[in-house]
Amino acid sequence: MKTKYIIYSIAVVTSLFASSCVSDDDLDQVSPNFETADSFWQDETDAIKGVNAAYASLLTDGTYMRSTPLLLDLKGDGTRSNSPWSAMANVGKFNTSISDASIYGWAFETYYQGIYRANQVLENVPGIEIEDANLKNRIIGQAYFLRGLYLFHAVNMFKNVPLPLTSLEIYHEQKTQEEGWAQVKSDFQMAVDLLPVSYNNVSGPDAGQKGRATKGAALSYLGKAHLFNHEYAEARAAFDEVIGLGVYDLVPDYRQNFTKENENNIESIFEVQFNREVGGVDLGWGGEPSSAWGKTSARAITYGPPTFGFSDVQPTWALFNEYQEELTVSGEIDPRLDATMFYNKPGMMLYGVEFSAHYAGNASYLNEIFCAKYQNSDGSQANEYDWRSGINERILRYADVLLMYAECLNELGQTASAYPYIQQVRDRVNLPDLATVKPGMTQQEMRDQIAHERFLEFSLEGHRFDDIRRWGWLQDPAKLEWLKSRDPEFNSYVAGREYFPIPQSEMDNNPLVTDQNDGY
Repeated sequence: MKTKYIIYSIAVVTSLFASSCVSDDDLDQVSPNFETADSFWQDETDAIKGVNAAYASLLTDGTYMRSTPLLLDLKGDGTRSNSPWSAMANVGKFNTSISDASIYGWAFETYYQGIYRANQVLENVPGIEIEDANLKNRIIGQAYFLRGLYLFHAVNMFKNVPLPLTSLEIYHEQKTQEEGWAQVKSDFQMAVDLLPVSYNNVSGPDAGQKGRATKGAALSYLGKAHLFNHEYAEARAAFDEVIGLGVYDLVPDYRQNFTKENENNIESIFEVQFNREVGGVDLGWGGEPSSAWGKTSARAITYGPPTFGFSDVQPTWALFNEYQEELTVSGEIDPRLDATMFYNKPGMMLYGVEFSAHYAGNASYLNEIFCAKYQNSDGSQANEYDWRSGINERILRYADVLLMYAECLNELGQTASAYPYIQQVRDRVNLPDLATVKPGMTQQEMRDQIAHERFLEFSLEGHRFDDIRRWGWLQDPAKLEWLKSRDPEFNSYVAGREYFPIPQSEMDNNPLVTDQNDGY
């Protein structure tokens, strides 16, 4: 968008040379067929288009269309991969190759595409005359939020990365992870100060639009960034504000968080918007954006059970078994199990057929477990082979805020105060009162309990390995051995490989990026 195009007409050039009176200005022409950055940023319509482009980076293969969920899920002890694609299978085995940037390199590239687009908004929109000052603030606030979100992923997954705060420079210096987290928190705080609680009560072209970043989303991610840095008082303060907004709650049915129905519900704080009915027919694998791209996700086919999808990701038996450690108050298995995975259970249905009947002729499938979250498995689709799921990705739920808030309370020595927030999550699935079955837990016992609660509540949602890493379990020999006993993929863990490598292309092309992550 910033390039000025020089157009040479044979006739014009011939006549100019014939006259022998040519200046550089004569040759520097802007094509009327292309819009430049200088001509684009003119009014509020351009401002909204600009911030929408920053959102669009959430929809491509590098981010939530496919790659980012894979990178977040596969390293945890709740997932495994037997994918024939080595770049995918090796993620969970901590064996990502520097020479093959598939998946992780696409994610890195797309995060920085999103950052670049957000930077353009932050550079240009302040100078646009927009009559509605609140609309202008909302646009700028969304750009801060999105830059913070892309940086959050980059810093959290790649450790020491560049922190571009302008789109005007080609190269950006590699920074420490501490500097990265400081910028993430700064961006989210800026977003908090500019964003509305909801778009239902605003006026302007964005009125009532779902999927845009809100104050609650910015506060939640600000708290999460503090939590990941063990800044528990600051995290608690942010989560306290989210709870105090009074606009979020848990949906009654846990499974509603992962289906096409009930999207953007009262529990969803921020979700990526996918839709089968809008956009073109092509898949958004990346590269130059095209109007032919659809707005759909490839997660469902990638995680889908065999004969309906590729089953590149599967739950572990450790996860399956942990769901059954505690029965509900009515003596039943935790209902989150059936919402999370398909398995051989009487009456278990998927895509309009019964599990046991469909896999009866294949013992390896019949006795396996497969992913159910985010699958179009209610019978409305025969399978996922068209690669076009319209299910929104709920990347931050209110349940997460409640459990992170409980964690902060526990880490601040207020263990007894953590019980009610955990119990809100347990009550939804009819689990016993924790204060009754496990009264008076120590701080360490509560840490273990919160780890268990988070494992079951957020399985296959990209949270588990983040938790493992930030809790320091990989540096704890006893915990690492425990992880190995649950998921053999941890046997190939090498210190430093809790992070992905900096893509070699970035190191080759950017002279200011010189330090590869440890372990590679």
